[in-house]
Amino acid sequence: MGYMPNVWKLFASRFFSNLIPAYVIERLYWEERGMTIQMVVYTEIIFAITIVLLEIPTGIIADKWGRKQMMILSALMGCCEFVILLLATEFWHFALVVFLAAIGRSASSGAENALLYDSLLSAGKEHSFEKYLGRLNALDIFSIIIAALCGSFLAGRYGYELNYWISLVSMLVALILTLTLVEPAVNSDSEQDQPIPIRIYVAASLRYFKNNPGVRLVVLSGMVTGAAISFIDEFWQTYLERLGIPVIYFGMFSAAIYLLRLPGNLLAYLLKSRFSYKSLLFGAIAVFAAGFLYVSVMKDYSSLAAICLIGLFAGMIEPLAAGYLHHRMDSSMRATIGSFQSLGEHAAVSVIGIGFGYFSAKMDIFGGFGFVAMVCWVFLIYFSFASAKRLFESDNGP
Repeated sequence: MGYMPNVWKLFASRFFSNLIPAYVIERLYWEERGMTIQMVVYTEIIFAITIVLLEIPTGIIADKWGRKQMMILSALMGCCEFVILLLATEFWHFALVVFLAAIGRSASSGAENALLYDSLLSAGKEHSFEKYLGRLNALDIFSIIIAALCGSFLAGRYGYELNYWISLVSMLVALILTLTLVEPAVNSDSEQDQPIPIRIYVAASLRYFKNNPGVRLVVLSGMVTGAAISFIDEFWQTYLERLGIPVIYFGMFSAAIYLLRLPGNLLAYLLKSRFSYKSLLFGAIAVFAAGFLYVSVMKDYSSLAAICLIGLFAGMIEPLAAGYLHHRMDSSMRATIGSFQSLGEHAAVSVIGIGFGYFSAKMDIFGGFGFVAMVCWVFLIYFSFASAKRLFESDNGP
C-alpha cells in the first residue's frame, strides 16, 4: 500500500476544510461586527501582499522540511482564524485573520499537490494524478455547496455566530486528519540533506520554466483562466443583480456554477488520454474568450448560459495544468514549482483586477467582464502561436 492511505486522508481533510458555513454569510457577519466596505478592501490588500511575500518561501520549506508540516500549519491557521473571528470587534482583529489566512493558503498551495503526487508515485499510480486531483476538487465543490445551503438556513434561523462555531469544529477535524498524514519518501537527484539557499531554489525554478517551454505555456494557461474564473466567483452576485434577478434565486445559481465544474474535474484524466493538451487548453481558452465577451455585451438572461459554459470548461483546467506540471518535475522541488504556479495566478488576478476595476467603474460590471474577455482573447492569440512551435513534449502525458 505504501503511502496510499494519504490519499483518502487528503480527501477527508479537504472535505472538512471546505465545510465552512461561515463563508455564506461572511460579509454580513463582518458588517455586524463593525467592518465597512473600505475596511474589507484594506484586509484584501493585506491578504494579497502576504501571499506574494510567502508563496515561494513556503513552497521551498515544504520541499526541504516536509509537505505534511506545511499542511499542518495551514490547518492550524484555519482554526486560529475562526477563534479570532468569534471574538473579533476591531479592524485589527480582522486584519490578523486575513494575515493568518494568507499564511495558511501559501503554506498549503504547493504542498498538498506535491504530497498527493508523491503518495501516488510511491504506489506506481502517478499517471492517475489528474484523476485523483479532479476528484479532490469535486469533493471541494460538494463540500462548499453543502456548507452554503446549510449555512444560509442556520444563519436565518439561529443567527450568524453559530455558523462560525460549526466552521471552527470543521477546521479542527481537518487539522486532526492532517496530523495523521505520513510524509512520502522523496525521489530526487539532488542531495536533500544539504542546506540550499532560497536564491538557489528560486533560480532553479526559474531555470526549470525557461528550459521547459511546454510547461511554461500550460502553467500560463492555468494562471490566466484561473484568474478569469475568479472574477465570476467574486462578482456573479453583482451581475445577477444588474439583470434584475431576485436574490431568492442566487443560491440555486451558486450551486449550479459549482456543480458544472464537476464533469471537467472528474473526467480530465480521461480527456487527456483522448485529446492532446494543446486541443483541450485551446478549446477551454476559446470558450473563456467567447463566453466573457458574450457576458459583457448581451446583458440579458442568455448570458447566464455563457457563465455556466465557462464554468463547465473551467473544471478541467486545474487537473490538466497541475498534472502536466507534476509529471515533469523532480520531487525535490515539487512544492516550490507548485507555489510558483499559485503565485503566478495571484499575480494575474491582481494585474487583471486593476483593469477590471477601472472598466467596471466606467461601464459597470459589464465593462469589467469585457476587459477580462479582452485578456482572454489576447492570450488565445498568444497560445495559438506559441503552441504551433511544438512546445508540448508529450501531448497525452506520460
